[in-house]
Amino acid sequence: MLNYILRRLLLVIPTLIGIMVVNFALVQFVPGGPVEQMIARLEGGGDVFSGFSGATNDAGAETAGQAESQYAGARGLPPEFIEELEREFGFDKPPLQRFVNMLWNYMRLDFGESYFRNISVIDLVLEKMPVSISLGLWSTLIAYLISIPLGVKKALRDGSKFDSWTSAVIIAAYAIPGFLFAILLLVLLAGGSYWQVFPLRGLTSENWEQMSLLGKIGDYFWHITLPIIASTISAFATLTLLTKNSFLDEIKKQYVMTARAKGLTENRVLYGHVFRNAMLIVIAGFPGVFISIFFSGSLIIETIFSLDGLGRLGFEAAVARDYPIVFGTLFIFGLMGLVVGIVSDIMYVLVDPRIDFEKREG
Repeated sequence: MLNYILRRLLLVIPTLIGIMVVNFALVQFVPGGPVEQMIARLEGGGDVFSGFSGATNDAGAETAGQAESQYAGARGLPPEFIEELEREFGFDKPPLQRFVNMLWNYMRLDFGESYFRNISVIDLVLEKMPVSISLGLWSTLIAYLISIPLGVKKALRDGSKFDSWTSAVIIAAYAIPGFLFAILLLVLLAGGSYWQVFPLRGLTSENWEQMSLLGKIGDYFWHITLPIIASTISAFATLTLLTKNSFLDEIKKQYVMTARAKGLTENRVLYGHVFRNAMLIVIAGFPGVFISIFFSGSLIIETIFSLDGLGRLGFEAAVARDYPIVFGTLFIFGLMGLVVGIVSDIMYVLVDPRIDFEKREG
């Protein structure tokens, strides 16, 4: 197993470089880079993309006789200023040199500073991390705590009325878009049109620092209740049905009939043998499920509930072409995703020691 882990760790480096190469190459063809963004702000905060449709303004018409610039909307700015902007953002160097310098800095854990926020990327990520961890961790834990017992009970009562109506409920929950359910929760329980039970926005109250320890804990859970419910509603279906099907598959295997024939009690058979084997794929997939919710499921929820997390950070950085944040977070999260894949394999072995990845590779 140790050799397998070492091989997987060595593969992390070329895989991560490949991810960065593809994304860096794609960015070179995307209009509206950081220089254009800065020019748009200096010219009055207009939309940076308006220049690509051929639109002109009065200032542009007055300076039509000046030398053409490669940046739309920059005709009223001196070329020396544009060159200074390029040097500041590092665009005075060839793309290959910029990419190599970026990777060298990342290998030294130097992710640079945001172009427009005047703060380092690491500090910015750490600042937004609590929101995303709260949503990802609690949503995953609640989904597992509900889905596993429900899936087991559905498997034991397969074909019953309980199995039928619970299936209808979880499929209906899966079909409801998370953002639509979040809006419904706001309207019903956050003072929209009915009851003011939960706060409308934020992860904590303004006076959180003055609260006691128990008060801080209660305030924290009071604020994240609705976002977690909204982000978890569609996660039950997959986990519940996966648990049920895994249990049904194990129950039909020969070793279960043998255990029953030896006189073992039904609980001993189900929870001493079947449960461990059936839960292999469910429990071992926990890191992957958490990372999935942590990365991809938070943008809309964060926006609706006014939570300032990594989802909004990544979206705003992409729109603003804040490349240090875009590539810095891509590198960090890509590395985390690859490492979590290795952790998932280790989880498989811990849950079922009979699995040997080295023999499977050989």
